[in-house]
Amino acid sequence: MDEAPEYAIQSENLVKIYKTKEIEVLALQGLDLTVERGEIMAVVGNSGSGKTTLLNMIGGLDRPSAGKLYVCGQDLFKLSPPELVNYKRHTVGFVWQNNARNLLPYLTAAENVAMPIQFSGKEKNKRARAIELLELVGLGPKVKSRLSQLSGGEQQRVAIAIAMANSPQLLLADEPTGSVDAASSANILDVFRQLNRELGTTVVIVTHDLQIARKVSRVVSIRDGKAASEMIAVQKDLSGISFDDPAGNMEEMEHEEFAVLDRAGRVQIPSEYLEQMHVRGNKVKIEASEGKLVISAPEISE
Repeated sequence: MDEAPEYAIQSENLVKIYKTKEIEVLALQGLDLTVERGEIMAVVGNSGSGKTTLLNMIGGLDRPSAGKLYVCGQDLFKLSPPELVNYKRHTVGFVWQNNARNLLPYLTAAENVAMPIQFSGKEKNKRARAIELLELVGLGPKVKSRLSQLSGGEQQRVAIAIAMANSPQLLLADEPTGSVDAASSANILDVFRQLNRELGTTVVIVTHDLQIARKVSRVVSIRDGKAASEMIAVQKDLSGISFDDPAGNMEEMEHEEFAVLDRAGRVQIPSEYLEQMHVRGNKVKIEASEGKLVISAPEISE
C-alpha cells in the first residue's frame, strides 16, 4: 500500500498482539481503515473490540505488530524513538476520558494550557496562546480558574485546549464524554466540531455512546479486531441549516449503515442477525438474486 497524502490515517491489515508468559491476545486482526484529512469521525465497539488499541497505535503510544499504518504522511512502523517523540509532540493531540491524565489541579486553566506550549519552545507569548485556545473552546471567562472551580465538562474543554496547544494535525479522543452529563457531552462535541470546522483539524473520537457517534459524519464499528461496518451520514437538504446551530444541524443528520468487506471479500455478520435467522453452527447459505446477495440459515437435516 502506497501512502496517499489525502489521508490523515491509512491502515492495511493492521495487527496487534499482546503477549505474556501464559497467553497471547490478538487485539487487532487485520484492520483496514482510511480517514481523510479534515474529517471528523467516530469509532465504536464493545469492550475488548480493539478500538482503544487502535487509538493508542495511531497516537504513537503503542507499536503495531504487523500490517501497515500511515498517519499524516508518516509510516509509524519506521519511526525511530526520537522521531516517535517528535510525532507525539507535534502531529497528534490526545484527549482522555480521565481528566487527571490531562490536567494539573494546582494550576489555573491558562497555566495548564501553557505548559505544553512552554515545552515546545515554539510560541513566544505562551499565555496569549493559552488564552486564545481557551476562548476557542468557550472558556474565555475561566482562564484564571483552578480545576476545583470548573465543572467536569469545563475541565474536559481545558483538556481539549491542552491537546490543541501545539497545533496537531490530528486530534484523538478516547471516550471524551464518558464522565460528564448529557448537556456537557453535547457541549464537548460542539467543541470538536468547531475545531474541525474552523481549524481543519482531523478528529477521531472513540466512544461507546451511539447518540454522540451519530452526530458525526462517519462511524466505523469495530468487532473482534476488524472494521465490521460503517455508518455514513446522509443529509437530505442542508439549505438554511446553520452549522453554528448544532441542534438544528444534528437533527437533520441521518446515517446509512454498510457492512465492510475486507481485502479477501469477507464480511462480518452481526450476531443479532444470525440469531434472528436461527443460524446454528458456522455455516450459512448465500444466493445471488436480482443483483442482491441473500444470506439464510442452511436447511440441514439432522
